[in-house]
Amino acid sequence: MKALLALLFSLLCLTFAFGQNEQSPIVEKDINYKNWTYKSIRTNEQVTLKDVIADKKLVIVVYFAPWCHNWEHDAPILNRLYDKYKGNGLEIVAIGEYDPVAAMKTNLETLKVTFPAVYESEDRSEKQKTKHYDYRRYTNDVRNWGSPWYIFLEPEKLEKKGDVLTHKTSVINGEIIETEGENFIREHLGLAKIDPKKATAENGKIEICDTTEKGPVLKKP
Repeated sequence: MKALLALLFSLLCLTFAFGQNEQSPIVEKDINYKNWTYKSIRTNEQVTLKDVIADKKLVIVVYFAPWCHNWEHDAPILNRLYDKYKGNGLEIVAIGEYDPVAAMKTNLETLKVTFPAVYESEDRSEKQKTKHYDYRRYTNDVRNWGSPWYIFLEPEKLEKKGDVLTHKTSVINGEIIETEGENFIREHLGLAKIDPKKATAENGKIEICDTTEKGPVLKKP
């Protein structure tokens, strides 16, 4: 009887875990986001953000940990958006965190990510030493690992001199909400918005890899 109860409890916990997600809205935040130069995950060549964003209308920088289920959920969404809007001036850049570069490369291949990808850190012990961590704390992201975390940059509005590119811009402290994200992209590319009643988003149920200090983040699509 005890074994049966234990099994039922385990199944209940598993169901609960897979019924959660960390979708979060796009919000404007004060943030001193700086230019960076990191190595490419694929080629190990130096990549500078200012070079990547040249001649673009909107740039999405997404920080991710390859072992995170939330990133696995968002990557296909970003692939779709990138393929659909890269010809209209959209750029997406992924920044890997907290895992060996080889694991990041395998992850990108598995998820069929084609947009540029660099890395900042290579081990979980580096969490509190990264700019990723600093930016998340500055924008009140209370998740443990913060994967994925987004910042949106409009090249025309960025500072032309110095390392600080912007003092205020939009971020996502969690997973992207696909319909909201696509309309945000379209608006900043000068395209008409999509009627959310007619749009269909592929928001599945996933296991979260982050919790707040008060417990799991529960957010509905």
